[in-house]
Amino acid sequence: MEIITRTITAEEDGSTVRHILKAKLHFSSHAISRLTRAENGILVNGRHARTVDLLHAGDVLAVRSEDLREPKAVITPGNWPLPVVWEDGHLLVVNKPAGMTAHASNFLPDTPTVAGALAWQRGTDFLFHPVNRLDKGTTGLMVVAKSGYVHDLLRRSLHSDRFQREYRAVCIGCPSPERGTIDAPIGRKPDSVVARCVRPDGSPAVSHYEVLAQRGGMSLLRLLPETGRTHQLRVHMAYLGCPLAGDWLYGTEDVDLIARPALHSCALTMIHPVTGETLHLTAPIPEDMVRLVPEP
Repeated sequence: MEIITRTITAEEDGSTVRHILKAKLHFSSHAISRLTRAENGILVNGRHARTVDLLHAGDVLAVRSEDLREPKAVITPGNWPLPVVWEDGHLLVVNKPAGMTAHASNFLPDTPTVAGALAWQRGTDFLFHPVNRLDKGTTGLMVVAKSGYVHDLLRRSLHSDRFQREYRAVCIGCPSPERGTIDAPIGRKPDSVVARCVRPDGSPAVSHYEVLAQRGGMSLLRLLPETGRTHQLRVHMAYLGCPLAGDWLYGTEDVDLIARPALHSCALTMIHPVTGETLHLTAPIPEDMVRLVPEP
C-alpha cells in the first residue's frame, strides 16, 4: 500500500483536509469519497481524520494512493516479454516491443497486450493505468501508473515540460529542410474509423523533426511531439511526403523492409508526480530500425 504524505505549512494552517486533498494533492472528488470509506484512507498524525477536520501547521496528512475499487474489466494474462525499465511504488516504465497493444481490442482479440503481460508478471489484481499509449507497431518507453490518482497527475503533465518524449523514426526519402516544425491540425480521415489526416478543422498538432542520418533513400529522424494526437508523428511525416518506412496505413507496406511502422519511443524526461524526482530514461533503437539507417 503506497501512502502520500504532506506536512502542513504555516500558510495552510486552518485549511480543511478536503481543501488540501483537492487543492494541493489534486485528488478528485470521487477519489476523496472513496478514501473516506476506506479503512485508514485518511490519517492526520497517524489518526483517522474526516474531510471537514481542520489542519494546523506541522500536521502530517497521510492518504492511500492505491485504487480502492475493483477493475471494470477482466484482463487475460499472457506470458509475453515486457522489459521494465524503471519502477517504484507509484509507477513503472516499460520498453514495449512491436506487435503489442496497450489493451485488448475487439478488432485484435488475439494480440499480446501490455495489460496482459503485466497481469502475468504481477497478478490479475494489478490495475492497469497507461499514461502515454503507443500504437501496436511502435516500440519503446511507455509509462504505467499504479493507481488512478497517480495516473491523473501524470495525464495532467503530458505535453508539458514535466513530461517530454523523444522518438526515433526511419522515413522514406528526406524532408526538406532537414530540420523543422510541422504545425498541421489532425482529424479523422473521411470514411475511415482508423486513419487520420491533416485537415483544417482538425485538432491542433505540432511536431518537431531533425534528420540525423541518411542511407539507401531513407532517413533516420529525431522526432519531438509537442501535442499527442492519434498517429500524430506518422500522419505528419506522411504530410511532408516522407511516410515512415513500413507504414501500411500512411505509406507503403513492405514487410521485407520492416514489418511495422519504423517508430520508436527512445527517451523520456519526466518529473515524478509524487516525489518530484526528475527521471531521464532511454531505450535503445530496435535492430529492425538500426539495419535500415544506423545512428551516426
